[in-house]
Amino acid sequence: MADEFDLIVLGAGTGGYSAAIRGAGLGLKVALVERDLVGGTCLHRGCIPTKALLHSAEVFDTIGEAGAFGVSSEGRSFDWPGVQSYKDKVVTKMFKGLEALIKHQKIEVVRGTGTLRSPSSVSVDGREITAKNLVVATGSEPKMIPGLSRGARVITSDEALVNGVPKSAIVLGAGSVGVEFASIWASFGATVTVVEMLPTMLPLEDADLGKEIAKQFGKRGIKCLVGAKLEDASVSDDGVRATVSLDGKTETIDAEVLLVAVGRGPVTKDAGLDAAGVTIDQRGFVQIDEKLQTTAPGVYAIGDCINTPGLAHVSFGEGMYVAEQLAGHRTAPVNYDAVPRATYSSPEVAAVGMTESQAREKGFDVVTKTVQLTGIGKAVILQTNGFCKIVAEKGGRVLGVHFIGARVTELVAEAMLAVGWEAMPEEIAALIHPHPTLSESFGEAALALSGRALHTL
Repeated sequence: MADEFDLIVLGAGTGGYSAAIRGAGLGLKVALVERDLVGGTCLHRGCIPTKALLHSAEVFDTIGEAGAFGVSSEGRSFDWPGVQSYKDKVVTKMFKGLEALIKHQKIEVVRGTGTLRSPSSVSVDGREITAKNLVVATGSEPKMIPGLSRGARVITSDEALVNGVPKSAIVLGAGSVGVEFASIWASFGATVTVVEMLPTMLPLEDADLGKEIAKQFGKRGIKCLVGAKLEDASVSDDGVRATVSLDGKTETIDAEVLLVAVGRGPVTKDAGLDAAGVTIDQRGFVQIDEKLQTTAPGVYAIGDCINTPGLAHVSFGEGMYVAEQLAGHRTAPVNYDAVPRATYSSPEVAAVGMTESQAREKGFDVVTKTVQLTGIGKAVILQTNGFCKIVAEKGGRVLGVHFIGARVTELVAEAMLAVGWEAMPEEIAALIHPHPTLSESFGEAALALSGRALHTL
């Protein structure tokens, strides 16, 4: 094929392939440059494989709890190679489907390492391709803290996906990644300690969610140390010994592995961005304007390499937004204030919009209502605990919604609409939720904020 295109996308992760597919669908001739497999971190090392492992863990837990539902189960065990096989089958199916979509849209996948030579040209292992517009979608990688090196005993999420279940583990960081792997390992019998420097688990979420997951993790045998700092870690052939400071005291923890889950950093080095006139900030993020255009004319950036929420579904929206701009299609920017967040641990956590503290910091006169799942029929059937919390402006709109409990990640889409469309609690309360479902927790909270509480006090 000719080496001239309308659009070159550098990186075929969720953001990159979204931009490519949407651009091609709108008539652009697209080249998608990827040195590994299309689908990127999310499909191969992140969202999809981790959720497959979490589902296997959920099934294993359910079998162990079968007696509570009047069902007999004997000989409960798990086969880790079988768990890995299931995970790989899920990834392979999604991967083949994505490849078929890309092929159907007649997108040329240029395999190799891409380096920008100018705002309109990319070199891919010696092949020069050009386009009027470029999209940088180079993604992210796990962060490592100073003084620690990846190895057999100090690992990141990449290694945790494929390694066996450790007998014991220290999880450094209580964000979504750390919480999810702590949940997986505990389900399969590991002794897990989570160490988080900030005051609560899931520190980017509402504080009440962090307190509740610490409580429920404690009941599962997961030790949660919050407000704790890793002072030192020494590695031996047998494991890791960590020294942690907490409340003016130090504690020594021994474990088979230490999972570093302190976030992800942008991958922007060695891509030739400087040569193309693309500015990168001190943290490595590509600088963009409100239209996601970089400091180089005709060059855009999306996904984890820019400083927007590092979520796959955010990069989906960003990729589509840029492609639609370039195709001359009428479009709207991503509404970052209404992006849902989800953690697929046991229990699950899901949220959208502002936390209570964020709303107060922004000067809102805040009212909240928390409905415990213990009063919701479907939650009693599922034997799950947790709550739905609505944060709203007094006399005004819903500012944030926060869930914790089984299957609540499936509830957050409705809350996303409420926050995104600036719904009033009274407007939500006027809509009848199906019974018995977990979604009633959201309806009950809206009813209570509207002075019409039915099943709650």
